[in-house]
Order: sequence, then C-alpha cells, then structure tokens
Amino acid sequence: MRGFFKLVLANLTAIFILCAGFFIFFIGFLIISSISEGVDVKQDSVLTLDLKTRIIDSPSEDQEDIFAFKNEQTAVLLYDIINAIDRAKNDNKIKGISLEIDNFQAGMTQMDDIRNALIDFKKSGKFVYAYGNTVSQGAYYLGSVADKYYLNPAGLIELKGLSTEVTFFKNFAEKYGIGIQVIRHGKFKAAVEPFLRDDISPENKEQLSTLLNDIWANTSKKIADSRKISLPELNMITDSLYSYLPNLSLKYKLADQLIQKSEYDNIIRKKLNIDADKKINKISFAKYSESVESENDGKKIAVLYASGAIYNGKGYDGIYAENFVKEIKKIQKDDDIKAVVFRINSPGGSANASDEILFEMQQLKRKKPVIVSFGDYAASGGYYIAMGADKIFSEPNTLTGSIGVFGVIPYFKELAQKNGIRSDAVTTNANSNMISAINGLSPGTLTIMTRSVEATYQRFVHFVTQNRKKSFEEIDSVGGGRVWSGVRAKEIGLVDELGSLQDAIKYAAKSANIKDYSVSAYPAKVSKFQQIFSSETEEDFSTRLIQRKLGKENFKIFQHITDPDAKTAVLMESPFSVKIN
Repeated sequence: MRGFFKLVLANLTAIFILCAGFFIFFIGFLIISSISEGVDVKQDSVLTLDLKTRIIDSPSEDQEDIFAFKNEQTAVLLYDIINAIDRAKNDNKIKGISLEIDNFQAGMTQMDDIRNALIDFKKSGKFVYAYGNTVSQGAYYLGSVADKYYLNPAGLIELKGLSTEVTFFKNFAEKYGIGIQVIRHGKFKAAVEPFLRDDISPENKEQLSTLLNDIWANTSKKIADSRKISLPELNMITDSLYSYLPNLSLKYKLADQLIQKSEYDNIIRKKLNIDADKKINKISFAKYSESVESENDGKKIAVLYASGAIYNGKGYDGIYAENFVKEIKKIQKDDDIKAVVFRINSPGGSANASDEILFEMQQLKRKKPVIVSFGDYAASGGYYIAMGADKIFSEPNTLTGSIGVFGVIPYFKELAQKNGIRSDAVTTNANSNMISAINGLSPGTLTIMTRSVEATYQRFVHFVTQNRKKSFEEIDSVGGGRVWSGVRAKEIGLVDELGSLQDAIKYAAKSANIKDYSVSAYPAKVSKFQQIFSSETEEDFSTRLIQRKLGKENFKIFQHITDPDAKTAVLMESPFSVKIN
C-alpha cells in the first residue's frame, strides 16, 4: 500500500512540475512576444502597405485575442502611419512607397488622411506605386493616388458607388407575436424605424441620400482628379461597372498597365536600379513605425482615444465609462501634459455613460485646452461627449450629429399565448413589475420612460447649445436624430473646422503655446498578459468569449435582448455604418 501512495505522489509531483513548466513557458511567451526588437532600415528600402496591415484609430482597438497564439494581421495606429509617411519623405533610405492591397481594413476618414499624406509624400519626388488583384472600392480609393496603378490581367476593381440597405422587422415581429415598444425623440432617429415600419420613411430616405451623396461626391472627385478622368466620365464608368473587366479598366484609365505581380516587382527593381535577381528591401509600416524613437520627456500633448460604442461600467472592447473616467483623471493630474486632443470614433451608446464622460471632460477643460478630432463616427453619444471641447475638428466624411434619444423594449405576449404560456404578477405597488418579458411595459413605466427620453433630449440639446453658441431652436432644427457628413456639419455649425487628427494636434500645441512636444496615447493597449491577470470576472471572460463567437454586430443584438441594464437604458446611438467597400 505504501508503494502505491509513493507512485501516486510521484505522478502528482510530475503533473505539477509539468503544469508549472507550461505556465512559466506561456507567461514567458507572452512577455517575449510583447517586446519589440530593434528595427534596422536598410538602404534602398520600399515602404510597403499590404494585406498584413490593419489600420486602427486607437490603441484600445488593438486588443489581443487571448484565445489565439498568433494574429494574422499587424495593427498600426493611424497616427503612426501618417508619421511614418511624413518621416519617409525625408529618409534617404526610403526610395518609395508600394501599395499592395486588394482589401483595406480602414475607415473612410482614415483612408482620407493616408491619401493626403501620400499626396504630400509625392512632393519629395519619390515614387508611389500600387498593385492590385481583386481590388475593393476602398482599396482602389486609396491606391488611385499612386503615380502608377498596376492591375493583374485577370483582376478587377470593385468600383460601384455607395449604397445602404435598411432591413425591417415589423412584419416579422407581428407574424411571430413579438411586441416591440419604442420611445424616441426625433423624426430622423432611424435606429428604431425597422421596428415601427415595413418601409423606409421619407425622412430617413432624405438623410441617407444626402449623406451618401456627400461622401460619394468627395471620394469620386478625388479618384477622378488622381486618375485624370473627368467626374462625369468616372460616374459613367461606375454606373456601367466597367471596372469589373480588366481590359476596360485599362481603356478607361483606371489602371496604367495589366501585369503579373512578378513583373510589378521588376518595375520596382528597375526604379531602385538593382539587379533583377536581387531581393527588394521591403519594410512594412508596422516595422518602420517601430524604428521611430519616441521622446516622452518634457512637454506632452495627450491624445485621448474614444473608440467604439459607449457603455456603463468596465470593459475592454469599446468605451466603458468607469475605465474612461480613470484615464481622464490620469491626464488631468499629469503636469507634463499641456493640452489634450480628444479623438472620437464612436456611434454612441448609453446616455448615462455619455453624460458621465462629458462631465469629466468638462472638468478637464478647466485645467488644459481640449481639442476634439472626429474620426469615422462622432454621432449621437459620440457627438454628445465632444461638447466639452474648446474646438472641434471633423473629417469631411465623418458621420456626425444624430442628436436624438431612444429606447427599445421587446416583449413576447402573443408569442407566449400561441405556445400556451401566460404569466401572473404579484406586486406591492402600481409599477413594481415595470418591464415584463411577457407583457412589456406597465402603463406608468411607459409614461415615465417617455418623459425620461424627452428630458435626456432636452439635456443633450442644452449642452450642444452651450458649446456651439446657438439657440435651442437652431440645434433642434438640425437635430431630431439626423446624421450629417462632416462637410454639412461644418456648414450648419455643428463643428468648427474640417481637418485631420494631425491638424487637431497642431492646434492643441498652439493653444497651449508650446512648440517642442511629444505625443502620448491614452488609454494604452492592454496586452494578453494584463488581460489574463487583470481583475476581470468570470462573467467578463465568458462575455468576451461569446462576443468572439457571435461577432461585434450580432453580439450587440444579443446583449440588448439578454442584458437587463441594456433593455432599460436610454440610448444615444447612431444606426448607420458607411464603408467604402
């Protein structure tokens, strides 16, 4: 018997040592993988943007997947991309830029900023070439800025214009006995329209048409100018889908030559004056950005990134009020930070969380200049949190405004009855059973929530009138939940200037009266190591696993149905997502 216990003990010890060894290896892997090696930029290098690069607006968007050991793409900050292009312009080791992208994971405003930086880069006399196979509309929009655009002989360019399709659930809900109670302010608050109608309203059609035409007018003109095609001709090419045939892409000047990738590489070799059998020194934007030494001593400008939907509480993927307030206070206490650029890329979300963030930004503004820069979206709650700014910069293609408030409450009375399910409630007060999954809102709850939505809208407009120095009537006339492009927002006074993140940073430095400064990003990226050993609860962990399986958009629907807090919340959220793809 004693021998048996010795054997068990020996096996347990071996298992413990094995587990401990694996744990130490795993932690070591995480630490080593987070350490950047020094990057040596070789002579005659070509800065290359390819499919392995994913452009992100904020460090918080680069949350590593703790369920995966390897990411297929490298995320690079938009700010770092622009800085890399600007630095490469005067770097003798960089001879040109190659754009090798069929699909491009970046937002509309990000593509605009990169495009503008490439136009400035070309002034140096260095080349910008582009090559594509099956090229998305967004990738072509960026690539069209190149000196020469090369297309695979069997390739195509997806140049088709912009569209949006609204899906309606009213008849589906009625068919299956699902009731949906909606409370909103604003005739343009289209986030709830799919639950109220079975066709698009004239108001929503008007705003979508204006928005899409604004964006297309901007992007199509830039493509036409770069390719030296008249705008009417470009629209004819787009309407006819000629870009889907490579010979017609060549005929109508969308591409300069139809060649294979190896032939394209030989063209670059010739440009570099190197032998045909010599390897091209290509360096990615991610690697080149790492070669830039950041200086964090002395005076700083903080770029505070608000990227994603707005939520209450704590979390990683999005703008969570509790986490975000801590970042604001950290910046407020740092005497080295002389000014703040508040970079917003958000469609909105929780009204309560948005209000909490706005209050803290107003406190920050009392101590340091706060300049706002809008990315792809700064709508509804995303616009609301900008109201603590000294000045607002918007990109021309930013989706902004959406000054409106709503609440959506689903219930299942008819569905339950069809399946022999009913409920009785025992209560102590008139509205104790405020929200029932079977019966929906009690009459008193509907009344008070309607008043709550109206009060939130009044509060929303109040802060906008203060910041924009306009009357309630003026803001209400352009509010009502309507979404505007950045160009229109400038015309109607919802923003101050059209400009990029770099423009906002320069203005912030001017406001703080500083010339020499470094730029620091907040909040910082959260590594795998920090995610594992943070105070994340089991519920947080399981939520992130579900989100990974469902995807972000499907998870939002799942959360709204299953989360009691989400179901009762008053929301400031834009329903739109426009992409040039």
